[in-house]
Amino acid sequence: MRFFVDTAKIEDIKKANEMGVICGVTTNPSLIAKEGGRSQEEVLKEIASIVDGPISGEVKATTVDAEGMIKEGREIAKLHKNMVVKIPMTVEGLKAVKVLSAEGIKTNVTLIFSANQALLAARAGATYVSPFLGRLDDISQPGIDLIRDIAEIFSIHGIETQIIAASVRNPIHVTDCALAGADIATVPYKVIEQMTHHPLTDQGIAKFQADYKAVFGE
Repeated sequence: MRFFVDTAKIEDIKKANEMGVICGVTTNPSLIAKEGGRSQEEVLKEIASIVDGPISGEVKATTVDAEGMIKEGREIAKLHKNMVVKIPMTVEGLKAVKVLSAEGIKTNVTLIFSANQALLAARAGATYVSPFLGRLDDISQPGIDLIRDIAEIFSIHGIETQIIAASVRNPIHVTDCALAGADIATVPYKVIEQMTHHPLTDQGIAKFQADYKAVFGE
């Protein structure tokens, strides 16, 4: 499993990248820019110098129509070559995904509540899908089951869109998400640190490694 770092700190991105486990950054660059009094372009340039991977940009919650999402998505995509535009799972959102994807812009459809919704997002051209897993601090069993359902329906239909298990804040649930079929886990830096350098227990990290190898053969 690969990791997206969910953080508003450049320092955490640097630390995670040094560990060799990071593949992307899911924070909205505007958050870092706001705290540091810099422009988004400056922040993106620094992040890009650290990690060669996707960086997320989210359309505003107030943008609810497809035309508005398309316009804003295009502007977000211009900020960086690896930018991924986060789009809500709505009818208007799927319309926007279809247009943006046709233009070569990577998209991540979020707040998916069923395997059927994930299938619709994939058919619209989404690069990633982020199923809703429950509370931010704890992954629910229905959330794990949803990942499994999505992975199964993607396999049946031969879909390559990647499943992001978002906001995984417990190392144990990283294992659960990997076994369920998630390709990527969005986690805070502290969870990556626990998984790679300070596991909760030796037995816990051994189980994660064994389960991961059994499922992915790596």
